[in-house]
Amino acid sequence: MRHVAQGTGHAGLALLALSMGGFAIGTTEFGTMGLVPYFSKGLHIDIESAGQVISAYALGVVVGAPVLAVAGARMRRRSLLIILMLLFALGNLLSAFAPSFGWMLLFRFIAGLPHGAYFGVAALVMAGLVPPHKRTQAIAGIMTGLTVSAIFGVPLANEIGQLLSWRWAFVLVAVMAAVTAGLVWVLVPREEEAPRRRNPLDELAALRNRQVWLTLGIGAIGFGGVFAVYTYIDSTLLQVTHAAPAAEPMVLVLFGIGMTLGNLVSARFADKALMATIAGVLLWSAASQALYPLMTGHLWSMALAAFLVGGGAGLGSPLQARLLNVAGKAQTLAAALNHSAMNTANALGPVLAGLAIGAGWGLPASGWVGCAMSLGGLSIWALAALSQRSGVLAGAE
Repeated sequence: MRHVAQGTGHAGLALLALSMGGFAIGTTEFGTMGLVPYFSKGLHIDIESAGQVISAYALGVVVGAPVLAVAGARMRRRSLLIILMLLFALGNLLSAFAPSFGWMLLFRFIAGLPHGAYFGVAALVMAGLVPPHKRTQAIAGIMTGLTVSAIFGVPLANEIGQLLSWRWAFVLVAVMAAVTAGLVWVLVPREEEAPRRRNPLDELAALRNRQVWLTLGIGAIGFGGVFAVYTYIDSTLLQVTHAAPAAEPMVLVLFGIGMTLGNLVSARFADKALMATIAGVLLWSAASQALYPLMTGHLWSMALAAFLVGGGAGLGSPLQARLLNVAGKAQTLAAALNHSAMNTANALGPVLAGLAIGAGWGLPASGWVGCAMSLGGLSIWALAALSQRSGVLAGAE
């Protein structure tokens, strides 16, 4: 992976551009959940049906990540990033003008298509701009754009949805994406490597790699606990904690701060001990999610619990770095699949927590479900570690 000569300045400017894309993606991914009451009314559908809009976006991520990664394998990565952001802008702009529920589902699916490929390609670009011992921190910088969106972008989108219209919230995201495309064009260094040297079929090699699949499994299961809790945190605040609606933004901001700090701290440790850091984050998640049901009775403890659970978002960047380590020539596809795995977690966590709540265990039970998923991810981590150790020993023989 070779680029034009660059220094710290080039890497810093590129990170600014790429993290802006993460901010735009995070604003629509998390912000749409808060806009459900508004676009459900505007499109004349019930809340339950409106939830399918979130699923349509997640499905777009899962489908788009491998398809666009393979299709764009011969393209220069900077050009591919620009195209992905423009497609993301188009999907959100179309969402703003959706005339019906059916069209909204289609447009949210389109908006989700570039999500995983963008983060995967952006991670590869940043990994090529910094020394190897800072790679995870560089990837975390891109992901920080996503986590910071939970602090600033999501409340802004929600405020626009309340004051103006939910449609303007999607316009805002489309503008962010268009700005990102311009920033990538100006600030990301042009790649030296000739695109024809990359074979799209090489990318499919990731699908034959056991370590790639195990790493994706850690994310798909282990990260689901964060979404299990996050999806029902508003309802828990109102119905269990009996907090005033005005307290919701404060708790969600604390969740976002936990995500941001978890992402930055885990990346710093991951550059020194990658597998140990992944295990540490999973244990953190399991412990905080196990405590969550015990902390929902009071606002102050609920706010603390939100912050602690949010720290589990630190799993994303180390998993992205590990995929780059184990993927061989299939770098683009493996990196993009990380976000397919994360959105699988986004689908699984809420569904499993919803089943527990529906079975009469109560809203706080989302924490127990999350804990079980984190421990499930840790089990897959153990398989990956044993498999890796067996491979090393076999190689030594």
